[in-house]
Amino acid sequence: MINDDRELHEECGVFGVYEAEDAARLTYYGLHALQHRGQEGAGICVRHNKLHLHKGEGLVTEVFDKARLKQLPGNAAIGHVRYSTAGGGGIANVQPFLFRTMKGSLGVCHNGNIVNANILKAQLEEEGAIFNSTSDTEILGHLIKRHTGRFIDRICKSLRELDGAFAFLILCENALYAARDKYGLRPLSIGQLPNGGYVFASETCALDIVGARYLRDLMPGEVVRVKDGELKSKFYLPTDQIVDKICAMEYIYFSRPDSTIEGINVHTARKNAGRMLYHESPVEADLVIGVPDSSISAAIGYAEESGIPYEMGLVKNKYVGRTFIQPTQALREQGVRMKLSAVSSIVRDKRVIMIDDSIVRGTTSKRIVRLLKEAGAKEVHVRIASPAIKYPCFYGVDTSTIEELISNRMDVEELRDYIEADSLAFLSEEGLQKTTSVTDTCSGLCLSCFSGHYVTPLYDSYKNANKDEK
Repeated sequence: MINDDRELHEECGVFGVYEAEDAARLTYYGLHALQHRGQEGAGICVRHNKLHLHKGEGLVTEVFDKARLKQLPGNAAIGHVRYSTAGGGGIANVQPFLFRTMKGSLGVCHNGNIVNANILKAQLEEEGAIFNSTSDTEILGHLIKRHTGRFIDRICKSLRELDGAFAFLILCENALYAARDKYGLRPLSIGQLPNGGYVFASETCALDIVGARYLRDLMPGEVVRVKDGELKSKFYLPTDQIVDKICAMEYIYFSRPDSTIEGINVHTARKNAGRMLYHESPVEADLVIGVPDSSISAAIGYAEESGIPYEMGLVKNKYVGRTFIQPTQALREQGVRMKLSAVSSIVRDKRVIMIDDSIVRGTTSKRIVRLLKEAGAKEVHVRIASPAIKYPCFYGVDTSTIEELISNRMDVEELRDYIEADSLAFLSEEGLQKTTSVTDTCSGLCLSCFSGHYVTPLYDSYKNANKDEK
């Protein structure tokens, strides 16, 4: 596997369907649409009289085939694609998790990261709970089993104990529940199928692929239940404790450009970022290019606003992926050449503006700049369509330590020199906020990885993120 140090990774994506024929097959298609959110494992839990589970390591198409899906009949299902951050990898951490209890079975899957997980896990283990994985998702199942009362009340009591980022799907033998954290850090949308069944997904692109009509997003702090054809909602916290702070990286990097999050199309938000970036950091040049794929929209926005032509100066090899074998050390060191090619006939003797979505460790940015200059570019001016990432994220993104974030150690001019660019500029936090101000539905963004101002307490997370710092 190529270690692409340019890429950020989010923990996972979730998909659920209730009261639809062949629910496992629909979930398969939904997970396929969300494959970009996690490539290390996939699973589906389906209801057919009782709950049945199949999961495995690998891509959705590797874990499930036509024969396997036929073995998962039922009219309700939840599914999950995983990229391992909190808890690590391995089949034990692939979701959904299936809990069988005297009061019935439940399947649980989760997108995000619970920052007080270690505290809760220690309490639960003292009370006799046994964990089968190292994933923080499993905590919710144990909390639900611990509480008493109506099932919806047990869920609400459990959610009130959690802190951090989460979008949960919970499948029972007679209902499906969906919940979102009180900060709204992770997205979760509701759709409806032509037959009246309901669909839940991390992104609206997954609703589109199964023919579901988008209804709305879950609100922060909301729990939704689908049962007997009815969708009911309640908040598990008082509204004055709810803050809407969707993760900015959903717009910048993670989500597909055809998805709509909190009423804002991702492609539009990225184009707005490119436009804003031009106004903040203009430069004379001959052409604008974007680093495929998530930076293309911002590059188009920059080009349109500046009047400088947009060109396809970099081409991505989409067939170099997770199983690509690198035969020599030289190829391992230059893995970016296997994923990206510079079009020399376009960039030769040109002053190039290279738009990228972020710089994490800096190594790949340097390689891309070198790639363009070796292809004949006269100048390479790097423009980043987000602020500099200086702080770890504890909400489901794998920037877990300060040491790996190059912008925490270098100022802009030092970083420009390191990546060998002719100039370098980042979008400001104020500019980023403006890119999503096109509607009233998004009240704010979580900018903690840029500013260091976290929306939650961090418990022991920050100490662990700085364990290499002396």
